[in-house]
This record gives sequence, C-alpha cells and structure tokens, in this order.
Amino acid sequence: MKQDIHPEYVVATVHCSCGNTFTTRSTRSELRVEICSNCHPFYTGRQKLVDTGGRVERFQRRYAKQQAEQAAAVKEREASRKPAASVPDRPAEAPPAVTEQG
Repeated sequence: MKQDIHPEYVVATVHCSCGNTFTTRSTRSELRVEICSNCHPFYTGRQKLVDTGGRVERFQRRYAKQQAEQAAAVKEREASRKPAASVPDRPAEAPPAVTEQG
C-alpha cells in the first residue's frame, strides 16, 4: 500500500431519524441516517408487502388455485387406485360345524 494516500479510519457516531444513536468506525466522524436496524421493518418484524397493481394478491390466487388442483388430482388418483367393488381380504368364516353326539 502506498503511504499517506488513505483516509483516516476513525470512530464514528451514527444518528438515526428514529432517535437511535450508536458508534461504529468510518472515514467520517459523524453520520446521519434515515433508517437503522431498530426502526427498519425487516428487522423489527413489521414488514409489509408493497402491493404494486395487485401483484401479491394475483400471485396468492394463482397459488391457491394450483394447490386446489393438486389436491383434486391426488384425490382422483387415490380414488382410481381403490377397486370398484369391495372384495374382502380373507374368505368369510364358515359357521361352526354341528356334530351330533350320541
């Protein structure tokens, strides 16, 4: 590295518009930001989907339709695997033999 050409790396104070203040390191001694990890929707769990022209709703409808079609296909497939007439797995038990004694 060349000497005396790099900016000085100092401790910086970051001020967010939400009022949060923290320190980090930067080439500037003070930074002002609009959003930080304390107020960003992704990190706070309050993120909402920005719906542009109903894209999210349209996707959810298509996805629900696809899931319904797949469920119907599985149901139909299971129905086609079962035999039409119910055939018992084992033969019916014969009534006990009556023997005459005597």
